[in-house]
Amino acid sequence: MKKKTRKAVAKRFKRSATGKILHKKPGRRHLAASKTRKQKRRLRQTIQATGKVAQSLSLELGS
Repeated sequence: MKKKTRKAVAKRFKRSATGKILHKKPGRRHLAASKTRKQKRRLRQTIQATGKVAQSLSLELGS
């Protein structure tokens, strides 16, 4: 049987054109007034999942 994609994972992560697993940094939703401009600017960036986490996520996203 074909394995289903985990929708909770699919909403938070995406696969790039070269196959890397990308996600947004956590911590930007609320309590932003107490964070510096530099912190908020860095939280806007997308980062790459690495190591064992990326391997398990590639299975969850349906490779």
